This record gives sequence, structure tokens and C-alpha cells, in this order.
Amino acid sequence: MIRSERGKGAHRSGLRAESWAYFLLTCKGYRVLARRFKTHAGEIDLIACRGRTLIFVEVKARAAREGAIEALGRAQRERLHRAAALYLASRPRFADFTIRFDMVLVAPRRLPLHLADAWRP
Repeated sequence: MIRSERGKGAHRSGLRAESWAYFLLTCKGYRVLARRFKTHAGEIDLIACRGRTLIFVEVKARAAREGAIEALGRAQRERLHRAAALYLASRPRFADFTIRFDMVLVAPRRLPLHLADAWRP
């Protein structure tokens, strides 16, 4: 597959944002279990845990944080829920964990912002 120059730039930007999110979560005491976890239902940017809480994280990089918050629509949230259900179905050790859906917002010249419990299924 050939990507356009714009697509390549967006891909690199996304990978950089995920790296910032990874760093932020590890600094907050989370252990990242998976990065870019792919299922037939969709991809989860990061999966992490701290204590008995398992989080599924969507990372959004935009020019402004406000745009990043608005970039996660209902259809994408539903895809993330289905992907999370597939992850959990194959890992019974997480059956009694608290499950949360978080976001990390990344904008230029600003520290990444972790929104815990950003939405609920």
C-alpha cells in the first residue's frame, strides 16, 4: 500500500502521540500491556493496568486539545468497545478487574492530557 505524503506525516504524528501517551501512563504508574492492539473489530491504541484497573486508551493528536476531544465519535467508541470485549474474552485473568475507557490528548507545545474514564459503554 502506498501512502501519500500527508498520510505518512499523519501516521508518524500518531506514532509520536502514542509514544507520549505511553510515557505519560508509565510515569503515572500504569503498566502498558499492549500497544496498537489489532482485532477484526478495530484497533486499541494502548491497553494498560494499574492495580486492579484495566484501561483501554484512545490517543488523539490534534492542533488543539479541544479538537482532540471532539475527534472521538460514537461509531469509533463502539468499535473500541467491541475490540475491548475481544481482548477481555481471550484473557479471563482480567474478569474481576475494573474496566475503564480513557483518552490521552496530545497537542503541540503542551503536555499530554490523560482523561481517565473519558466515556462509558
